[in-house]
Amino acid sequence: MTVFSNSFECWRRAAVPAACIAILCAGLLAAAAARPDEPLSDSVGVIDGEAITVNGPLSVEVVHGQAKTVLRSGSDVRVKSGAARIDLVEGGQISICGPAHLSVLKSGGSLTIALDTGTIHAHIERELALTIYTPQIQAQAVAIGEAPRDVLVGFDTAGAMCIRANRGAVRVEQQLTGQSVLIPQAGDVLLVNGQLDSLRTSAGHCSCDLQAAKATPPPQPEVSQLATAEEALKKAPVLEEPVYQVFMPPLIYDANTKVQPEVDPKMIVLVRRVRVRPTVIFQGRVEGVAIAAVAPGPPPASKSAAGANAPKPEAPITVSFVDRVRNFVRKLWPSGS
Repeated sequence: MTVFSNSFECWRRAAVPAACIAILCAGLLAAAAARPDEPLSDSVGVIDGEAITVNGPLSVEVVHGQAKTVLRSGSDVRVKSGAARIDLVEGGQISICGPAHLSVLKSGGSLTIALDTGTIHAHIERELALTIYTPQIQAQAVAIGEAPRDVLVGFDTAGAMCIRANRGAVRVEQQLTGQSVLIPQAGDVLLVNGQLDSLRTSAGHCSCDLQAAKATPPPQPEVSQLATAEEALKKAPVLEEPVYQVFMPPLIYDANTKVQPEVDPKMIVLVRRVRVRPTVIFQGRVEGVAIAAVAPGPPPASKSAAGANAPKPEAPITVSFVDRVRNFVRKLWPSGS
């Protein structure tokens, strides 16, 4: 009986951690499933540049009608040439002067930048812990009171590391030896081979100015206007049939009202465009069916001329009585004549 109780107690103790692990896994799965609907807490900021390549986690947002790339924790950025700008979510910016290669990692209120090549100029306005890692040096921006921090970290053409504390201080630590030094505000130093022993004052070996944000004008409301006669002739297609166009005022949507306002019919304009055909002009000769014409006779002569030219009538032949008798006898006896 004692053995059974001990076995049961052991089984119960083993079942409790298994249940805890199952609950923890379920919680992680639920959190992962709910993550897409929650705001992205690992967003670093919007990056903008002409010759940049971003790999890893990122998202695209539309700001003022333009697509913007948003860096997230774990993004890998490569600036091939020129400069790039990162507008941080918490406020401030980071300018990257290329050619440069870096990675960003964000956890809570801490931002870590792993800088391989190039130079970065960071301006932090709010409580955001910024740490910059290089292969040998770790640089951390330190605020003075509540003032903003402005630091520059990078490499010059010879491979030496430049560190400049424009506003606030910079704590520099050698990762291999653990040796650290605090660079005060307005300090400008140069490290050779990543050794703090070779720390010396720099005279502006590295330069990377903060880029001014490109002002994006707010979208202006469009007002519909009737086209002028010249514009209508230029844009109207050459068609034989009339073209009808309807000009309406812009539609209005109010999310606070259930029934949306209707368009006033008086503001609707109907335009009818037609193409006037040119006047038909024939060139040449039109021939029809030939019609026989009666030639007019000679004009009548005057009466005096007609009387002079008219032939005279022949004189009547006088037949005597003897000739009459002879003709009569011949008719009676034709053989005896």
